[in-house]
Amino acid sequence: MNRTTHNSRHPHHRPRSPSPSRPLRSSILAVALATALLPMTASAQSAREAELEARIAQLEQTVAELVAAQRAGAASPMPAPAPATPATPPAAPPPAPAVAQATPIVPGAPAGTRFSVGGMIKYDAMYTDTTDGEIAEGSTGRLFYLPGAIPVGSAGEPNGDFNSSARFSRLWLSIDSQTDAGNTLKAFFEADFFGGGGSALGNEVATNTHGLTLRHAYVQWNNWLAGQTWSNFQDVGVLPDSVDFIGPSEGTVFARQAQVRYSNGPWTVSIENPESVITPLHGNGTRIVSDDNAVPDVTARWTHRGDRGHFSAAGLVRQLRQETPTSQAQGIGAGVSLSGKHNIGASDDIRWMLTGGRGISRYVGFALGTDGVIDQGGDIDATGMLAGFVAWRHVFNQQLRGNLFYSRAEYDNDVALTGPGITRSAQSIHANLIYSPLPKLDVGAELIFGRRTIESGESGDLRRLHTHIRYSF
Repeated sequence: MNRTTHNSRHPHHRPRSPSPSRPLRSSILAVALATALLPMTASAQSAREAELEARIAQLEQTVAELVAAQRAGAASPMPAPAPATPATPPAAPPPAPAVAQATPIVPGAPAGTRFSVGGMIKYDAMYTDTTDGEIAEGSTGRLFYLPGAIPVGSAGEPNGDFNSSARFSRLWLSIDSQTDAGNTLKAFFEADFFGGGGSALGNEVATNTHGLTLRHAYVQWNNWLAGQTWSNFQDVGVLPDSVDFIGPSEGTVFARQAQVRYSNGPWTVSIENPESVITPLHGNGTRIVSDDNAVPDVTARWTHRGDRGHFSAAGLVRQLRQETPTSQAQGIGAGVSLSGKHNIGASDDIRWMLTGGRGISRYVGFALGTDGVIDQGGDIDATGMLAGFVAWRHVFNQQLRGNLFYSRAEYDNDVALTGPGITRSAQSIHANLIYSPLPKLDVGAELIFGRRTIESGESGDLRRLHTHIRYSF
């Protein structure tokens, strides 16, 4: 009997549930297998990612090394050009400065020549008291401390005088140039008004006219100098800061004269204009100024300079000579001068000079003593001398400074030849205060006590208050 027909014949019969089909079993199996393999797949994927990250890191390192090498070996790239901006009209040039003159001051000088001018206005006023008479009218001893002008043994009474003057005002000009080859050339000129007046009105009655006086006039090229200036035997750098024209006159070398000088490092040598100051036999204080020398005076100087000052030593050799229509007298003079300036701290310095020799007196103290005396044989017997000074300078502040110094000179005269009226010694002490209310303007006052003694033993004293107002420019 057909099974299909049988089933249809019994409709109310519930058949048994059939067993799962093959596709369902396959799906369940796949799910189970995927679930089992999932951890293994994730592990493999993690390994690949780590390897990939390592390769990326290595690649980044390689790229960085290549970029660094390229930067080290290649030039920096040029910056991009700035965008063009519209052109602006140039600014108007500044106005030309005012010209003092259309042509150079020294049109005949080489290109690049420098011209300088300077000087000072100096007003001096002093009151002088002397114990043995009056300083002669018209004497330079009324204008500055001149020890040879101190009266000695005069019958006159003690005397006091007031004098004032502006004749030590001065003006200087300097012209400096340098060639393309490096040679230096300088011309210098300086004058004051210490000379006498040139007219009848040149006196203190009306106009106080004073003549122009030459101080310096020289030309200097490289190491050579020719003209008039300070003697090479004089150390100008140690002169004290004085209200008086010189200050320690009897103790210092002081001479300006024509010369030819050569300088090389610390050494300077010169030949200078000669002049002899001589006491005649038994002259008793009179003197002869002789210009009969046949050879120039010869000097040499050595100077050492340092941070705290300088030291210098100089020597002098010269001829003494005097001629008359019937005779000729000669002699030899020689001497040395030591000097120095030493800074002691920021506010003090010491300056000094010591000069000695025979036949060199005209170089010291404005010829306070004579170079020599004519002896019985008609020759010149050179006179020995020793002179010097020491000075202390103290700066209180930027406006006030003071100086104290002592000066002395002694002469070894043969009184049997000269007579007792000749100067044996002179000395002085100075104390000053100088106030500068403005730069380059000095107002000063100096007290001076001086004494001159002659070979007879007589002496005369000088007491002076010297004031000045000085403007330097």
